[in-house]
Amino acid sequence: MHAGFDGTPVLVLADPRHRIIRRDTTHRGQQSESRPGTSDAAAQCEGERMTISYRVGGPLERDDLIALYAAVGWSAYTKDPARLEAAVTASLSVVTAWDSSRLVGLARVVGDGLTIAYLQDILVAPEHQRTGIGRELFRRVFEPFDDVRQKLLITDNEPRQLAFYESMGFTEICDLEHSTRAFAKFD
Repeated sequence: MHAGFDGTPVLVLADPRHRIIRRDTTHRGQQSESRPGTSDAAAQCEGERMTISYRVGGPLERDDLIALYAAVGWSAYTKDPARLEAAVTASLSVVTAWDSSRLVGLARVVGDGLTIAYLQDILVAPEHQRTGIGRELFRRVFEPFDDVRQKLLITDNEPRQLAFYESMGFTEICDLEHSTRAFAKFD
């Protein structure tokens, strides 16, 4: 177990092994046909269908980034909007999820893309969580790195997050077959 930038415990997990794409989804992530005229509020509240589009690459508007990071409470990122925008731009891969013109999800990978791919961020707006968007972002952002041996991430020590990453094939580093350690420094 490791400590995050604010001293809370985090888990370190490891993987042992500009197009626009649209996907229609129900509230719980089941694929389906979308119905014209269905509002976003109805889709979220009543389990109706909503259309989410996925984009690979950018550019992204700073205001869209700040709104999404603020919506999930990641204030360490929103304190310096120019740095956040530059960091996202410098990523190896960025995949975003859009509900109409609103940015509702983002995943980004950093690293060299040959020997290591590190999932730096994956976030979904609270009202769109548990709809399959995070799973789809995860799948798409790692897709170009199938042949990369080391896939890593650091996350908060929360049961839902642990379950999610394990369901995506990641293993907590202390549970890997080989004795492995991870170190982090948060300034």
